Amino acid sequence: MTRRHSLLTRLLAMSVVVAGCSVGASAWLAAQSTSGAINQEIGESLATDAEIYDLLLGHAATHRNWSGVRVLVDRVARETGRHITVTTPSRAPIADSGGAPESPLPRTPSAVVDPLSVDPVLKPDAGKSGIDARAVGPYRLTTAERDGLRRAAQAQLTCLRGLGRDGVIVEKPNGRSAVDEVTGAARDTTTLDPGAPVDQAPPVALRPSDDQSSPVAGPVRVEVPPTSEHADFCPRPAATTTTETAASTELLTLVNACLDRQGKAPLPTLPAELVSPDELRPAPDDQRCVDSARREQLASHVSAPAYLYIGKPGARADRFDLSTVGYSRIAWTALAVLVLTVGVTALAATRLVRPIHAITSAARKMGDGERSARVETTARGEIGELATAFNRMSEQIETAERQRRTMVSDVAHELRTPLVNIRGWLEAAQDGMANLEPALVASLVEETVLLQHIIDDLQDLALADAGKLRMHQEQVSVRSILAQVASAHQGHANAAGVALRVTIDGEPDLSADPTRLRQALGNLVSNALRHTQAGGRVTLSAGRGPGDEVLIDVADTGSGIDAESLPHIFDRFWRADRSRSRASGGSGLGLAITHHLIAAHGGRIEVRSTPGTGTTFTIHLPANPA
Repeated sequence: MTRRHSLLTRLLAMSVVVAGCSVGASAWLAAQSTSGAINQEIGESLATDAEIYDLLLGHAATHRNWSGVRVLVDRVARETGRHITVTTPSRAPIADSGGAPESPLPRTPSAVVDPLSVDPVLKPDAGKSGIDARAVGPYRLTTAERDGLRRAAQAQLTCLRGLGRDGVIVEKPNGRSAVDEVTGAARDTTTLDPGAPVDQAPPVALRPSDDQSSPVAGPVRVEVPPTSEHADFCPRPAATTTTETAASTELLTLVNACLDRQGKAPLPTLPAELVSPDELRPAPDDQRCVDSARREQLASHVSAPAYLYIGKPGARADRFDLSTVGYSRIAWTALAVLVLTVGVTALAATRLVRPIHAITSAARKMGDGERSARVETTARGEIGELATAFNRMSEQIETAERQRRTMVSDVAHELRTPLVNIRGWLEAAQDGMANLEPALVASLVEETVLLQHIIDDLQDLALADAGKLRMHQEQVSVRSILAQVASAHQGHANAAGVALRVTIDGEPDLSADPTRLRQALGNLVSNALRHTQAGGRVTLSAGRGPGDEVLIDVADTGSGIDAESLPHIFDRFWRADRSRSRASGGSGLGLAITHHLIAAHGGRIEVRSTPGTGTTFTIHLPANPA
């Protein structure tokens, strides 16, 4: 039986399906309900929370500490209608929009405000480094530098517009002004004709600025192609300022020190060439040193990390109200799970009970005397095995019943003939119609001996069936046993004109009951002589077989047994001669008794036969039975 068809496996599978559906439905309902309740508790719009986080993050990126954040917190709380609390990592209050906290803060903050480690969920546009773009630190320009760069940018924009282009002035987080060309403006690179009027001058190539999200990206520079004779037609803002050069020098020192500790070469960038950390293009393996150096450089210029708590004014922060969950949805979900459970259970139970009902019905028919009752089912697993075992039992009972009826009929037939003969002669003698002459008396004695032989055989079979066939085993010589059997049947063989021979290979000895063994061999020899014509031969042979066995063969050159009859030769009262004449057979019990006697010795008997050639019975006996 395969494990997947096991009743236990199917029951477990059904339980897993039901439990899985129940757990899945419950988990889905809990997730949906809890998500809805949480969304209602902390606010339906995550954009509002992200906006609050971004405003506080901007304050932290542009201030060395959190002093003065209370004004920002109160303003944002009024605009959004939220209760905002900012604390240190040790939960010491920094600012609270409602004054002192009305209730204990939640275990987990809504966000951690750290400009050097931006939350990518609340601020998806954060760079890969995780550093807020507004945290410029030492790159922040002085007022004089800001004004100078803005005037240069304004002059650059005026030049661009005179060349038929347009743009806008943008200010980087560090205060550097740059010109950003308007989308759609021409970008053809041509050679400027110095003699052409300004309003007819051809457009000049404009190099776009670096990443605009960078806090200190390089300014937009207006320039003509290198082949132009007027490359400096439009004014250029200063490449770098003193502040930017000093900050870049500090940054490169930190980066190169990190690379040196790792045994790597320093970056080939000069401070005067760098207006923004984002202009560094290190190898992927060196990026970690750049990010680490930037955090180290900015640490003293930004506020320390803080915890941000966002909630509803007056709401308790330590619990969620799930009262808004739809009770009807819970009820319908529970009902659906119940229906599914009942349906799956009913289906599985029906499939399991149907073959059991079939077996029960067949058992009742058997009890009512219908021995041909069978179970018709396609079930597999334990129930399928039970149905198969029942059908096999039913077949055996039907066969046993048929054999019982046949045996009763055969016993009656076998006993009737000699009894009728004896009774007939005795009644004739009683009526004076026959004289008890010696020949008549001898005939009556022969019929009596036949009756006694049949009764003795039936008694032996009854003892064998009951397991009470007595065996007195002892060490015997196979050669001696075969000689005694041959001697006992030699007269019959001579009278039938059949040669009776004995051949022994070696000196095989075994432990057996000599009387029962001679009885079994005698039955085989008698049967062989009965079916062997004059001029034929019967051979008894013995020798060692494979393993610890002794083989004894009784072979004849008689008429043989057809293949159809071979399976029945050890059945009781079976005769090869279907006419049941004693002229061609004995009582029909000899081979059945022989089979039981050999089995009682712990051996087995086999038969091979070819019609018209002969038959060979082979007895396998253990030399030293346990």
